[in-house]
Amino acid sequence: MATPHDDVILMSHGGGGRRTQQLLRDHIFPPLDNPILRQLDDSACVTIGGAELAFTTDSYVIRPLFFPGGDIGRLAICGTVNDLVMQGARPLYLTLGLILEEGLRMDDLDRIMQSMAEAAREAGVQIVAGDTKVVEHSAGNGLFVNTSGLGQRRPGISTHVANARPGDVVLVTGTLGDHGMAVLSQREGLRFQTTLVSDVAPLTGLVSGLFKAVPGIHVLRDPTRGGVAAALHDVATAAQVCVKLDETALPVRPEVRGACGLLGLDPLTVANEGKALVICAAGDEARALAALRSHPLGGDACRIGEVCAAPAGRVLLRTRIGGERLVELPLGDDLPRIC
Repeated sequence: MATPHDDVILMSHGGGGRRTQQLLRDHIFPPLDNPILRQLDDSACVTIGGAELAFTTDSYVIRPLFFPGGDIGRLAICGTVNDLVMQGARPLYLTLGLILEEGLRMDDLDRIMQSMAEAAREAGVQIVAGDTKVVEHSAGNGLFVNTSGLGQRRPGISTHVANARPGDVVLVTGTLGDHGMAVLSQREGLRFQTTLVSDVAPLTGLVSGLFKAVPGIHVLRDPTRGGVAAALHDVATAAQVCVKLDETALPVRPEVRGACGLLGLDPLTVANEGKALVICAAGDEARALAALRSHPLGGDACRIGEVCAAPAGRVLLRTRIGGERLVELPLGDDLPRIC
């Protein structure tokens, strides 16, 4: 049913929930439709002169610019690198677009640029082109960043979301919600006994080791905006399968769980910036977990669910008390901007 706001953009259209999907489906995708865009993966997979490439772009508008564990610069580099990695690609080159707001302190800009350089070295990529614009005071958020990335795909690798099959297992490479709650705690001035720290990191090395152990990974997805809930809804819809999660298996730090409870958020919908969802055949589970846990970023890797045939297009959660509930894709109003 139409609402009075259907003819304007709302903040919730950028939250990664149902309103984001409606915006893309009804207004963004139709005039641009083509077979590559229609795949709806983290990166476009293209072939040029026989080379299999992954290409992606993203924009970052986070507030505050600095947060425990990172800043907008590190976030931009890692986010774009990870989108390439999720397509089985080796990230190679990035571009960088900066929109600077009048009044941004030069020492803050220098700090962010140094953070970008360090993250790029960590990920093994080069920033090779870019653009800079300045806007009037109060027209931005101090700094907006756009990054695009190009990577070379591993031959024979396909991690498209539609590859999930009944009988597969769902793994996650570490604890959930760390990034989103670190940013929100900083923004809202919340204080906890343990400092919440973002997980923002490039996943290049972690996923490279995973492919060496299990070349036949079916699906890779980084649960960023909209969290695990949004990422697995994409899988369930594209593959027409049901993803069943086990609440007792979800790795959530106590401080993150406490912060989510305080703010009325579900850890499954909170963004992560240094984690990946891995869907593979059940027979590959042990090797995949061993490979992930051997890397510093995968020490908390675990199985959180499995893929079933029905009900198709659904994500379900087995609760701690033995019941089962639907994991709904939030509208977007309760998903604060954290990227």
